[in-house]
Amino acid sequence: MLLNVIGKRNRQRALPLAEPVLLMLREVWKIHRNPKWLFSDRKGASHLSPDAARKAFNAARAQCGFDDRFTPHTFRHSFATLLLEKGVNLRVVQILLGHASIRSTQIYTHLSEPLRRDLRQLLGDFFAGLF
Repeated sequence: MLLNVIGKRNRQRALPLAEPVLLMLREVWKIHRNPKWLFSDRKGASHLSPDAARKAFNAARAQCGFDDRFTPHTFRHSFATLLLEKGVNLRVVQILLGHASIRSTQIYTHLSEPLRRDLRQLLGDFFAGLF
């Protein structure tokens, strides 16, 4: 239940594969059944090019009615923030995003309203007995 991901500079990492994601990926695979690439070019000879992926993303974005401020990177920001809201350790988020440095990961973490609420509660509990 691991997914081998090739990232920037051909760095490889294995990520845990959740059952719902596996089921979705199996459905995608049924469309083309390429033995090597999950997202291949039209001929199945290579991986999907960045240009083709960008065009597909832009078409889907337009169909959803989002403007061009919504980018693939928006998914990374949202993913990191949601993980933190669920209480996932920042180091785990770093591993999932494939960052060598925790500083890189911190860029993607935003203090969302649920985190602000939790922080207010934590600080309130901490200071409650001091005064």
